[in-house]
Amino acid sequence: MFHGSMVALVTPMCSEGAVDNEALDALVEFHVENGTDAIVAMGTTGESATLDEKEHCDVVRRVVERAASRIPVIAGTGSNSTREAIDLTRCAMHAGADACLLVTPYYNKPTQEGLYQHFRAVAEAVSIPQILYNVPGRTAVDMLPETVERLAGIPNIVGIKEATGDLARGQEIMQRCGERLDVYSGDDATAMELILAGARGNISVTANVAPRDMHAMCAAALKGDRAAAEQINQRLIPLHQKLFLEANPIPVKWALFEMGLIADGIRLPLTPLSESCRGPLREAMRQAGVIS
Repeated sequence: MFHGSMVALVTPMCSEGAVDNEALDALVEFHVENGTDAIVAMGTTGESATLDEKEHCDVVRRVVERAASRIPVIAGTGSNSTREAIDLTRCAMHAGADACLLVTPYYNKPTQEGLYQHFRAVAEAVSIPQILYNVPGRTAVDMLPETVERLAGIPNIVGIKEATGDLARGQEIMQRCGERLDVYSGDDATAMELILAGARGNISVTANVAPRDMHAMCAAALKGDRAAAEQINQRLIPLHQKLFLEANPIPVKWALFEMGLIADGIRLPLTPLSESCRGPLREAMRQAGVIS
């Protein structure tokens, strides 16, 4: 259903922390102009954890309106409350999003059966296409391939963002689910290899700052052109690494500020990028050609 380079969009904020709607509009245009294949609004990189429900829905609505059907919009609507996840997913559907991305319930550490029941409940309550999101490094819960296989039988569960960085895990899910479920990388460092192995694309942090190259790399990998994909990915490797010097989205928001695309706003408990990390990230940006 979706493919290629799908940016995990930051939520631009003014210095005092309010959502900067003008900068948000400009970021949407930036991605349309630079070939990004889809926008994921209000995921982890969008600081969904610190926006209230009204702000969350307003950001999704604004991105959908600005995109104006020129590029698909996937709304992050996951929560560790099943009821809240249903409400956010319903809001995104009414706003006109093309699909929703639902992270595994964090902190409360459900069982595999609990994960299955959670995602099934959301899918049955809201008919919009839904993409599962497994990122145990942030949620403290790991959705196993056999649980994903069970969920693949639900018609409007159409994909999974597999963000473990474990290529064998992604390949196992593809083998188990076949054409019933699209697999997307959620790890920029291993995305090329997973796409070459059969994944449909990458939900990317790096695409925030290097959208054209990420689109081209994913397109080459989707065609099976390893040489072309590797040539592009090679210069992006330092960026893939340095954008995680501190917790996402701290480095990527600083990089976008450095590029003049957003202000320096970020919400507590996240803080601006440490001075010691700025030089290495700036050098990675130079190597990738996003700044001179």
